[in-house]
This record gives sequence, structure tokens and C-alpha cells, in this order.
Amino acid sequence: MSNRGEILVAILNNRLDFNLAYEQHWYRIPVGSVKKMLKERWPPQWLAFYQTKFFGPEAHAVHYFARVLNIQTVSRSHLFPDEPPNPKSGQSYYKLNLEPLQRLPQPIFSRRLRRIIFIPTTLKKFFAAAEINDLYDESPLEDRLWAAFKRLQIQAERQELVTVNDRHYLLDFNIYCGQGRIDVETDGDSYHANPEKAGQDNQRNNDLEAAGWKVLRFSTAQIQEQLADYCLPNISKTIRQLGGLDEGGLAPRQIDLNAPPGSRQLGLFDDL
Repeated sequence: MSNRGEILVAILNNRLDFNLAYEQHWYRIPVGSVKKMLKERWPPQWLAFYQTKFFGPEAHAVHYFARVLNIQTVSRSHLFPDEPPNPKSGQSYYKLNLEPLQRLPQPIFSRRLRRIIFIPTTLKKFFAAAEINDLYDESPLEDRLWAAFKRLQIQAERQELVTVNDRHYLLDFNIYCGQGRIDVETDGDSYHANPEKAGQDNQRNNDLEAAGWKVLRFSTAQIQEQLADYCLPNISKTIRQLGGLDEGGLAPRQIDLNAPPGSRQLGLFDDL
């Protein structure tokens, strides 16, 4: 039995929703959002919460989680009987009834201030995660590339939502550089067998590249068989072309593929 989606990291945007989860032990998700974004990753057995900027010192991190006891389908008017009738009163929600919230020993932080949407993942990844990007559970190809990025200290953002030409794209990996950004995509075998998908990605590539992005795509075979001698050198070269990794006000940093794990990587003006 697959563990994919056994815990769902949801979003807390306000104190009301936090108080409902913490004191009354329930959380709501619009039915339409589940059908659009979660699909086969539903229902979760556990729920965790990413807290946004409204939570002061607890913002931009996951601190709390709880087991899901059961899930009901109800209307908004059922959830909020004291709310005056309005156009949303009949909207359908999943009401997730929870055990009391537990607090993680160490929070799971987001390194960049970015938009986070639902993250369905496994308990194994959840309890091992040091940062938000460790949670994603999209494919073994992405996980393998992410492990290499962590070894090389390439601080990519996974599954980041970007908007270009009024179209929304989820990027496998978004690498911020001093003079631009790189979208790194891992294309599984099904990608090559789906002409419609290839056509959509052609538009996506054109949109991103016209907006100044560099787009790199790697196949299953390339990541599995040529990670060290093809994929990573191409990514490193592109990082160099774009001025090095953007590290939030520090000097941009280049990547040394031959550096021992955990050693200091190269600054922009260091000798190679």
C-alpha cells in the first residue's frame, strides 16, 4: 500500500483557523480545491499546518500536526451557523476532525518567503524534514536530484508556483541566481509518450524563457545514468552564466562539483 499523501500539509492564513484547529480540533478545505489539487492524494490520515506571515515568530514554518479522526462533507453554513447568509453559504467543504494538535520538536521552515500550497507527503519525509523543500513527494526522479542539490548546497525551491503571461506554472525546481532564475524539470517516461503534455510544456518553456528564465529538462535516463557527468555539470554551468547562486544579499556563489560533501562552496570571486 502506498504512503503517498498520508499526511497533508495545509495552510493557516489567519488566527480564526488556527483557533478552530487548536481549540475545537477541526479544519476545513473546499471540496473544489481537493478535486483540483489533491486528487489521488486524498484523504490524508494526518494533517500538518504551514503558518503564514500573520503568525509573527511562528510564521513561514510548520509547527503543529494532528491525526485525522474522520472527514465530513458539509456546507459553509453548517461550519459557521452564526455567519449571515452570503453567496458562500452553500459552498461544500471537507471538515477534517482532528485529535489535539501536537507540536514538532523542531519546526520545518521555509527558507524563502514564497507562496506555499497544499503539500501531500509521507510521514517518513515529514518527520525527517528540516525545511519545506524536504517535504515534497512528487517523484523518485525529483528526490534524487534534490539529494544532489542538498549535497552541493544548491538552495532550489521545489514545486514553486510562478505566474507568467497570466498563466500559472508549478516548477519542479526554481534556482535563484544573481542575474536570473533557472527552472529545472525532471521529465519521467510518461512525458515522452504524451504529445499533448509535450505541447503544453512547449508553451510553458516559451513563456518562461521570454520572461528571462533558463529552462533545463532532464529525462529519466539522464537523471538515473548521467546525473554526475551530464545533468549537474549543465546546471552548474547555467548557474555560472547567471552570475552564481543568489543567497539573499550575500555574494553570489558558484558550485564546485568536486568539493567534498559539506565543504565550503565557491564565492563569485573565488579562484576556481
